[in-house]
Amino acid sequence: MAEEKGQTSSRFLFPFKPYSIQEEFMTALYNVLEEGKIGIFESPTGTGKSLSLICGALTWLRDFEEKTKLEAAQLLEDRLPQQLRSQDLQNSSDAGSKDSEAKASGSELDWVTEFVQKKAERDLVDKLKDEELRRKKREERLEQTRNNVQLKYALKRKRDADDTEHLIQMSKEVVTAEQLSNTDGLDKEDEGFILADYESDDEKKSKDSSLSDEDDLEEEHVTKIYYCTRTHSQLAQFIHEVKKSPFGKEIRLVSLGSRQNLCVNEEVRGLKSIQQINDRCREMQKNKRADRNGSEDTEETPKRKRKSRVTCPFYSHEQMQSLRDEVLVEVKDIEQLVSLGKEMKACPYYASRYAIPPAQLVVMPYQTLLHSSTRRASGIKLKGQVLVIDEAHNLIDTITAIHSYKVTGSQLCCAHSQLSQYLERYRSRLKAKNLMYIKQILYILVNLLQVLGGKVGQNPNMQKIFQGGTELQSINDFLFRAQFDNINLFKVQRYYAKSMLSQKLLGFVEKYQDLVSKPFNAQNQKESKTSALGNFLQNLNDNASGLVKLHEQEESVDKEQPVMASPMMHIEGFIFALTSVNKDGRVVIQRQGTVSQSSLKFLLLNPAVHFAEVVKECRAVVIAGGTMQPVADFKDQLLFNSGVSADRLAEFSCGHVIPPENILPIILGNGPSGQQLEFTFQKRDKTPLLDECGRVLVNLCKVVPGGIVCFFPSYEYENLVYKHWEKTGLLVQLETKKKIFQEPRKASLVEQVLSEYSRCIQHSSETPGPITGALLLSVVGGKMSEGINFSDDLGRCVVMIGMPFPNVNSPELQERMAYLDKNMAKADGKSPGKVLLENLCMKAVNQSIGRAIRHREDYANIVLLDHRYTQSRIIGKLPSWIRGRTRTEASFGPALAAIGKFFKDRKSLGNAT
Repeated sequence: MAEEKGQTSSRFLFPFKPYSIQEEFMTALYNVLEEGKIGIFESPTGTGKSLSLICGALTWLRDFEEKTKLEAAQLLEDRLPQQLRSQDLQNSSDAGSKDSEAKASGSELDWVTEFVQKKAERDLVDKLKDEELRRKKREERLEQTRNNVQLKYALKRKRDADDTEHLIQMSKEVVTAEQLSNTDGLDKEDEGFILADYESDDEKKSKDSSLSDEDDLEEEHVTKIYYCTRTHSQLAQFIHEVKKSPFGKEIRLVSLGSRQNLCVNEEVRGLKSIQQINDRCREMQKNKRADRNGSEDTEETPKRKRKSRVTCPFYSHEQMQSLRDEVLVEVKDIEQLVSLGKEMKACPYYASRYAIPPAQLVVMPYQTLLHSSTRRASGIKLKGQVLVIDEAHNLIDTITAIHSYKVTGSQLCCAHSQLSQYLERYRSRLKAKNLMYIKQILYILVNLLQVLGGKVGQNPNMQKIFQGGTELQSINDFLFRAQFDNINLFKVQRYYAKSMLSQKLLGFVEKYQDLVSKPFNAQNQKESKTSALGNFLQNLNDNASGLVKLHEQEESVDKEQPVMASPMMHIEGFIFALTSVNKDGRVVIQRQGTVSQSSLKFLLLNPAVHFAEVVKECRAVVIAGGTMQPVADFKDQLLFNSGVSADRLAEFSCGHVIPPENILPIILGNGPSGQQLEFTFQKRDKTPLLDECGRVLVNLCKVVPGGIVCFFPSYEYENLVYKHWEKTGLLVQLETKKKIFQEPRKASLVEQVLSEYSRCIQHSSETPGPITGALLLSVVGGKMSEGINFSDDLGRCVVMIGMPFPNVNSPELQERMAYLDKNMAKADGKSPGKVLLENLCMKAVNQSIGRAIRHREDYANIVLLDHRYTQSRIIGKLPSWIRGRTRTEASFGPALAAIGKFFKDRKSLGNAT
């Protein structure tokens, strides 16, 4: 056994001697990748999960590349002599074998089969030669970049010192000139808004010769690892770990981000919304190509004055190629990539995408990978590749949220007005197919608005809803109700994508919305055609209540309402969702107050339909997290429904690096006065229970040093409890030992509260007195239940008040439960819907209590306040490293004594060391 462990540790490159659980993790990971399986990996925070993922996966990739190279060399060595020998034999035997072949053709090898076999061998040899040649060219290019950094930068600075500022100034002058050169009829900018002739019902794909520069930058995709996680801060932390690893100097890593994160053109970065940044970037890119192609045609059309177009000075083929190579030579995070892009006068957004094919490790946020159209647009090809999804405890909810779309009455009214104005202005320039699809879309918008009880042409803020409520319908029933079930939505969806209608409409609105706000108008005719649009938009934006910003990357309750510049984008996504299979989704119709506040939402019920493509294409998929329990949801709802067989699935869960005596999880079923602790929705507001809960915390504050983090099921309940304790005087008793802090609802205040909480604890430890630390009242699923590090004295005790079940009265949750009950078998006699409720609750619990214990020397007490936690089924859903050490106490006295002893023992051990 010892010998086997020695082999394991020498097999993986690691920056230091790994713990045994890290060796086990890397071995299990290596086997999953080698065997092409789907792995669910659980490794608690503080066990070095990120480093184990990096070293295990990149060790496999290194071995795989070496093995592939050796196999290719062996094949070339074997096949080339065979080909030469077979050609010689064929030439020598051709003359004398014609007669015998004619006589005994039935017994001889069929010449067609022989030809096909030889051709396949030749093709394989040619492919291997090409791959080897490409690999050598790439290595030589990157080595040259690595060794000539100083020279390259000196030449670049000399060549481009003044170019960028000059080009930016020219682009600004072009914009000014175009704005001032309004002439009768359509101006130059209007030309860009007109839809191109559309004839793709036959789904023909025309090749765009203008993409030649991009083709030059494209390479064959090598075998690689795609890594994705939830936020950009987690990606930055992962990249930092890669740099520290033994692979940091040699790995070809590229980090993907949005235009908002990567754009270095200040004119574009200054735009209001992500969508405007995206559209302006695409427009400048298109203009660059058009100018390049147009320069070839100037001699043919001398009478026509060539248009001046706004282009991006950073979109340079040569400079992006240099930046791509720089990205591959040395590991860089998003900030470093942006800084280098500014210095090299090259676009980091496109350079990073051109670096994907030769990269070995590509890191990105969830949305980039899990949304199929975003994935394709980014140039990500999953076929035969390895995918690692980290922090995946909320993977099902993430996939569901990404593919659920919501549109409000305001957005429907606004989109109809915008498209009507667009049609009015450009009708004479649009071909029949464009007119037909625009009219279909207008018809769809009218009918969607009618479902909400509204009418087009009227301000939605003024249209009252007299019969409010929430209603759910299947996709087919909704299409019948909206009366456009006879329209082929697949063709409409394809039209949106090919024509780029939403983007053209946004440009049109941006232009004329700005013009109508000016004190003068040079064109009366243009004003008559567009002022109604501007006024209508102005009214909506003055009071855009009910707007919901979809697919947000970071959570925040205090963000400003978005300006409704592009409602058609949301509607396009909603229409796309309506093409889903009937049983996989529902439409939620919500009427309230006014049409503006009412909404339609597509609710995805089966996330497996979007994950199936990922699982099918990838060689192997790793789903990892600190707390993955309970894993039944991942297997039943996501993997098995995606077509994954049980024999392809592998699970790994490791313990913690801390000694067993460093954690004390206790389930408390009764309080100090013997009152049973049961925080069900029906009982949790009762005065005796609130008083008993307060007495538990008062006693804990007396024996627990440092910080106590107390989690409540919701902000409303936390506020109710706080006011009750304030009224009864329990708050004063708590404050004699701990200073009390409350989690803020506003995301902008979280950092401030955490800093004050931390300073208070530090001051208490340094200055002995009656105050021994702080008590932080937090909320499950809030700002502090995930991603916050309560290590050491910041979280010596974590208290979970009640079981945070989701709102069972939510129509959306009820529909999910009904879907599972209908499509899945019972588990241990419980309906799948009930199991879902329990699993959602325990996932939230596990995330919250996982805030404590962040490293090997850390220690903490976990208190679960509710007798329902004593059920064996519930205990089984706790993380394994907590589950095995959990104690159940029938009465409060022994529990408090055990907690007191736990901290005395830890203190004496600390003093001894």
